[in-house]
Amino acid sequence: MIAPRRFLPSIPSLLALEAVDRLGSVTAAAHDLALTHSAVSRQLTVLEEQLGVELLRREGRGVRLTDSGRDYAQSARNCLQDLADASLRIRAAGTRISLNLAIRPAFGMSWLAPRLRIYAARHPDISINLGTRLTPFDFAQERFDAAIHFGLRDWPGMCWLDLAGEEVIPCCAPALLPDRIDDPQALLALPLLHLEGRPGAWEEWFQAQGTEASRLRGMLFDQFATLAEAAVLGFGLALLPRPMAEAEFHRGRLVPAFDRYAPTQGRYALVWPEARPPSPALADLIALLEELREP
Repeated sequence: MIAPRRFLPSIPSLLALEAVDRLGSVTAAAHDLALTHSAVSRQLTVLEEQLGVELLRREGRGVRLTDSGRDYAQSARNCLQDLADASLRIRAAGTRISLNLAIRPAFGMSWLAPRLRIYAARHPDISINLGTRLTPFDFAQERFDAAIHFGLRDWPGMCWLDLAGEEVIPCCAPALLPDRIDDPQALLALPLLHLEGRPGAWEEWFQAQGTEASRLRGMLFDQFATLAEAAVLGFGLALLPRPMAEAEFHRGRLVPAFDRYAPTQGRYALVWPEARPPSPALADLIALLEELREP
């Protein structure tokens, strides 16, 4: 249920407050909103009168937001952004139903995208929207129907559809390692590049090769794409998943630093909230992914 109308300020007054908070003056806010100085001042006065709270203090020829004003401006900014996002989604989808998925970029493009093409061909009335999320998030705060998760079953309150495992291989620029190494121990002497969302990935890989390694340090990246680019530039060795590694090998930008892929402990899964039944669009996607799932 929406609050009584008397508690709901107008959008122009919220835009005025947000602009003053963001830009620091009524003059700058007026220029940003393509309004006159007096029009912005009038909106702010109306807002203060409606709330019964002082939001701004006049200081000389300028104004300064009170603590209450700054807090309210932040809340207004969040609401306006949510409204803008919703308007963008419905404008993009038109009369079609939307399916909003949070994905991991590398897996999303190499494994999921071909399956989404099949889904889109079967359901031309559904608009698929993709956003990047690298860590678990609150579905109550984010407007996603489901997400691609990598790891163990460590996201509580989620339904799970197992999708695929992953194999990785150490890669580097050709100039960094002219000769293939047969002993994994030798890789410890080279700079190792790390992925923020995979703490311990190198330790896990070395353990799979029968080599003890701990407290490994090096440059840190948040996505496979930037990690791979750093490896191409010669910053060090990167552990890349098979599809990305083989694409780089084919292009000649990277070479394998070791001759074997190793499976990771984590797996990719589609997850969605247990407390929220899947929409018909999501249920159709789940059915398709189950149909096309690898053994």
